[in-house]
Amino acid sequence: MHEAGQVVANALTAVREAADVGVSLRELDEVARDVLREAGATSPFLGYRPSFAPTPFPAVICASVNDAIVHGIPTGYRLRDGDLLSVDCGARLNGWTGDSALSFVVGTPRPEDLRLIETAERALAAGIEAAVVGNRIGDIAHAIGTVCRAAGYGIPDGFGGHGIGRHMHEDPSVPNEGRPGRGMPLRPGMALAIEPMLIAGGTDGYHAAPDGWTLRTNDGTRAAHAEHTIAITDSGPRILTARRA
Repeated sequence: MHEAGQVVANALTAVREAADVGVSLRELDEVARDVLREAGATSPFLGYRPSFAPTPFPAVICASVNDAIVHGIPTGYRLRDGDLLSVDCGARLNGWTGDSALSFVVGTPRPEDLRLIETAERALAAGIEAAVVGNRIGDIAHAIGTVCRAAGYGIPDGFGGHGIGRHMHEDPSVPNEGRPGRGMPLRPGMALAIEPMLIAGGTDGYHAAPDGWTLRTNDGTRAAHAEHTIAITDSGPRILTARRA
């Protein structure tokens, strides 16, 4: 899983480096495709079709701009100065899967966007820190939710992290808000994708865009998404999708 995770990390790094004003989301998807292809990996996103989706997902990354929270389809949209872009990517290599996401601003950032992204990263770090043997899923959820709510941000209900391994989505569900001490006990060898999603306006509402995939904030404010695949070990959580600085 670490090998698959490093393919994901490399793809996200390449996409971030390629993202610039005037570059299209579809071009960024091609960048990620090249990284996966060169590594001999395949995409768990491409062709994925959960029960809510009207069509199979057509890309190897989710590219969500500004008020899009997650699941944005890479289109011909060309990035503009100040756009907040969230990119989610997965890879399958030798039968194992990795999944990760990051958010960043293209061009000139607004301070409020940088604060939103920094809070998403802090929430992710808090969730990972809570992913230790002896804790429960609720401890991860509580850690994430505490950081998000303290900063005044909304959390889209019903979306969060998940188990991961041979497949991208496995049990258990890992909510982004919850009560500590509740839920499945955390054991060595478990692998989880932990992924806070924050809505800047402080409300929790969202709706599906006409494409049936993209989730957008109801209040039109911006959103940020951060994610890592981690393994729970006796010596603490291990990040399998860590990107090089």
